[in-house]
Amino acid sequence: MTEILLIRHGETAWNAERRLQGHLDIPLNAHGERQAQAMARALQDTPLDAIYSSDLQRACATAQPLAEVHGLPLQLDMSLRERCFGAFEGLLYEELEMRFPVAYAQWRARDPDARFPAGERRAETLNEFYRRAVEAVQGIAERNPGRRIAVVTHGGVLDCLHRAAHNTGLAAARHFDVLNAAINRLRWTGVGFEVLSWAENGHLVAAMDELGH
Repeated sequence: MTEILLIRHGETAWNAERRLQGHLDIPLNAHGERQAQAMARALQDTPLDAIYSSDLQRACATAQPLAEVHGLPLQLDMSLRERCFGAFEGLLYEELEMRFPVAYAQWRARDPDARFPAGERRAETLNEFYRRAVEAVQGIAERNPGRRIAVVTHGGVLDCLHRAAHNTGLAAARHFDVLNAAINRLRWTGVGFEVLSWAENGHLVAAMDELGH
């Protein structure tokens, strides 16, 4: 079995203003950088055998402090990227509804086969993204049997893994948190994923208290 610490990247300016990122390469904001440091401190005494990250900079910058405290190389994997949203990327949520009312309704309804209009890149359907995300993390787990690994990725990937572990349909509304820089613990059993704990964020609360927030 493989233990996986699944971590969403820290906050970006686009997260804060509810602008869709997808494959666009947006950096962490100052708050996100503090979250990354707090996450690394929280896990500094947790033995890790390997650290993987999406190649987008918001994930890499979140993973780097963790890699440094453990003295491990950061292994980048494009398959850990967020879902590609096509023409949706770069727009505020309220802009999506105005510009693409039909596609926006499909997105809100979690239509698993809807493909949004193409932008710089061709959009992925939710089904396509789910397969990519789950297969990516499963492949990493299978290459690391009996080890504890960290995987730093994106909110959509966390959503997919939680659903895979609980056998929740893609169209069902999300009833769990997907928090920036929180720690989510899973186990790959060889046949499926199990959630051990979800959305641990005490380290983030403590970090904000230290700063007087």
